[in-house]
Amino acid sequence: MDPLDALYRRWLFEVWGGDLAVAAQILTPGFTGHWPNLEVHGPDEAAEQVRRSHEYFTGVRTTLDAGPVVGTVPGGGEGGMVAAAWSFHGSYRGGIPGATAAPGTPVSFRGQDIFRAEDGRFAEYWVVSDVLGMMTALGALG
Repeated sequence: MDPLDALYRRWLFEVWGGDLAVAAQILTPGFTGHWPNLEVHGPDEAAEQVRRSHEYFTGVRTTLDAGPVVGTVPGGGEGGMVAAAWSFHGSYRGGIPGATAAPGTPVSFRGQDIFRAEDGRFAEYWVVSDVLGMMTALGALG
C-alpha cells in the first residue's frame, strides 16, 4: 500500500472514528484545513473540528467510496496529493440549530477530500461535503 494511501485511511477511519490523538501523528504542525466556511490551523484545530461533528452524531462511521487516488504535487515538489470520496453515517443526537429531526434519526451524506502531503504527513486539506443534503434530512432546511 502506498504510504499516502495508508495515511489517508488513518484520517478517514481512525481520526473520524474518534481517535483524535492520531491527528497529531498524521498532520504537520503547520497544517491548514479548508472547510467550506471555516479554516483551521494545526492538528489540534483539525481534531476539534472532528470532535464537534461527533457532538451532533452517535455511531459515527465513515466509508471509503472511491480512492484514495495518490499523485504528485503540482510543480514536482516533495510530497504528494491524495483525493478520495467518502460517506458519513451516524445517528443524530440533537443540538443543530433549526433542525427538527428527532434524536436517533439516521443520517448519511457524501463528500470528497483532497490532501497535500509533505514529508509523510498531511500539510493542507480541502473538503467538499453534502451539508445541504444533511441539513435537509435533519429538517433544518426545506
